[in-house]
Amino acid sequence: MNPSITGEPNDLPRRAALFIGTAVLIMLALPGQAETGWGSYGASPGGGHYAPLAEITPGNVNQLEVAWQHRSGDFRPARKGREGAVFGDVDGPRPQSSFQATPIFANGSLYYCTPFNRVFALDPETGEERWVYDPVVNTEPVALTNCRGVSSWIDPQATGKHCEHRIFTGTLDGRLIALDGASGKPCEDFGDWGEIDLREGLGNHLVHEYGITSPPAILGDLVITGAMVLDNRRIDEPGGVVRAFNVRTGELVWFWDPLPPGTEAKLVDSGQRYQKGTTNVWSIISVDTERNLVFVPTGNATPDYYGGQRGGPGDQGLDFYSSSVVALDGATGKVVWHFQAVHHDLWDYDTPSQPTLYNSVSQGREVAALAQPTKMGHLFLLNRETGYPLFPVVERAVAQGDVPGEYYSPTQPFPTLPATLNPERVAVDTAWGITPWERWACEDIIASARWEGIFTPPSLQGSITYPFQGGGNNWGSPAVDPQRQIIILRTNHLAGIIRLIPQAQCDEHPNAHPQKGTPYCVTPDVLLSPWGLPCTAPPWNTLDAIDLATGAKLWSVPLGTTRDMAPFPFWYFKGTPGIGGPAVTASGLVFIAGSGDHFFRAFDTSNGQELWKSRMPAGSAASPMSYQAANGRQYVVIAAGSHWSAPEGAADYLVAYALPQADNRND
Repeated sequence: MNPSITGEPNDLPRRAALFIGTAVLIMLALPGQAETGWGSYGASPGGGHYAPLAEITPGNVNQLEVAWQHRSGDFRPARKGREGAVFGDVDGPRPQSSFQATPIFANGSLYYCTPFNRVFALDPETGEERWVYDPVVNTEPVALTNCRGVSSWIDPQATGKHCEHRIFTGTLDGRLIALDGASGKPCEDFGDWGEIDLREGLGNHLVHEYGITSPPAILGDLVITGAMVLDNRRIDEPGGVVRAFNVRTGELVWFWDPLPPGTEAKLVDSGQRYQKGTTNVWSIISVDTERNLVFVPTGNATPDYYGGQRGGPGDQGLDFYSSSVVALDGATGKVVWHFQAVHHDLWDYDTPSQPTLYNSVSQGREVAALAQPTKMGHLFLLNRETGYPLFPVVERAVAQGDVPGEYYSPTQPFPTLPATLNPERVAVDTAWGITPWERWACEDIIASARWEGIFTPPSLQGSITYPFQGGGNNWGSPAVDPQRQIIILRTNHLAGIIRLIPQAQCDEHPNAHPQKGTPYCVTPDVLLSPWGLPCTAPPWNTLDAIDLATGAKLWSVPLGTTRDMAPFPFWYFKGTPGIGGPAVTASGLVFIAGSGDHFFRAFDTSNGQELWKSRMPAGSAASPMSYQAANGRQYVVIAAGSHWSAPEGAADYLVAYALPQADNRND
């Protein structure tokens, strides 16, 4: 271990730096100063969800009120399909839409996308529409409808011209589109009259299997994107190629096909250029503009729960770059380093969160660092120039399986610091239920399934997973307070159960994921009682704070209640599952929804105390953002439109909060 990047910090210089830095940021954020934007999904190109603003403080946050609301009209309720249809089939059921967007504030306007890929430009002070663009996506064959955000780029060579400011957005049908930020009209010089067909080169596939759900990344004169590939359909689904295009022309500059070094793509279809079945990059990409690096969080090779066809354990085959964070050279797309969080992933433990860049202060030195949360509740802190862990990572032996045709990694990587955010909590004698009957039923379920700790592999018997595939930390991504050296994460604490079923018996399980081309279909479920309640005790969702310098957990609090998930009087359970991440401000506030109820909350960064909450018109599955407009007011904005898996109906609210105008400085 390199001693220069570990150990306790020099506390006195650190405190002095924190004080001075915070004071400067507060002075810069005073009303009457220039606009302070939120120009990327994560506020900065490297994530972090940090607003250097301090008009809203721990002392006055309880005065926040709704400043404006915008409704797009773009949402859909759930639709039932034919009896026994498999999720994702063209003629099957359709879940409700998910409103997961985080707006950006750039060049004087607020921009966001709807679940159906319409793009809106709003007045940041009033929420009034300036323009709307509809790419006309046929969502009928698309199972999951969501769009997490758009991207912004200003051309220094086009001052005062059409498309001087460009907004980039991806679509569910696999197009990358460039729009004029001022008018919303396509930039005709980009690709084919403003758009690029990303399906080119993928080979034969179904339309609903490939699309963009996360905002493209911008690095210099490049726009870079991966795409979502629908899970668990078959082994030859579209590959996970990452491509970089010239921001002005749309010309392909480079691509990264996630194949083992020295391997060439096997091309079996007409028009195919990229390998099928590879790990995809569906979540948010980060860039380091100073070092010209691109950081991609990878999923696992399709399908998720069986990997016997991916290649042997020696060279890892298609698993070589799976469930990893990969650093690419921004000029060429070549791999600089990669860090694998899961070997031969059989649990859908793909890397869901944006790689978050920050500068670590340790032993009096500043290190360019990267934080990579995972679904397992592991937080890996890495040197972003080398991929080397800032704290030791150890390989530990894990349970092995016996499924014919499958192979297993004997070990998995575990960070020594920070400690896991998901300590094991599954056992027969700790089964949970509101009534004794529920608890006894859960005891029987746990006793009948295989459970040997985290990374218990899928089995024909049924294996418990903790956390489940939607657990730990997901795409909402963490927030980093760079002055206080604190990272804030939202963590789900539910267990799941995965059962492999021989293909000959799959007709008896109409809701199983098909995994065609493998010997097994699969049912990945949440571990619930027959009455639909978790078999593990609450809290099922927490908000956690970690000291980035020491790796120590500073605080953890339950997030959300069961108010909107259960009938009265069962509103009192704290810590309800959610999706979406936090945002932090220079004044020491954490803003987050991210739970099963309809509340938007603010917490004290230093101790996790809840300081304010507001009831929204719907639940939220999005991460908030904050900006200062030209009028000097600080706004906090959150999308409230529910999630496809939520029991409530979908909605389309974008809600902005601010302090009262008459007295917005009272603290």
